[in-house]
Amino acid sequence: MPIYEYEPDDQGCDYCKDGFEVMQSMSDKPLKKCPQCGRACHRVLSVLAHPPKNILSDANLADKGFTKYTRKSDGQYTKDVGPGPDLKTYE
Repeated sequence: MPIYEYEPDDQGCDYCKDGFEVMQSMSDKPLKKCPQCGRACHRVLSVLAHPPKNILSDANLADKGFTKYTRKSDGQYTKDVGPGPDLKTYE
């Protein structure tokens, strides 16, 4: 479920005056009132979080200690990067 950010329409209470976050289903309607003080509030747009483009690059995987294998033939895999064994065979 996504986390939505809200801000009060006026000065707000200690809970909402600097904004607050609420985990809601995407199908839930936006809050119209602060859950603590009942004053009017509105949902604000925020930056969308997404992973970096190169998260599965060979260099990043090796840097994080993962081993990446590529299928060579039926049941045989060769190591591309990482600390694991050079050749893996599965039957």
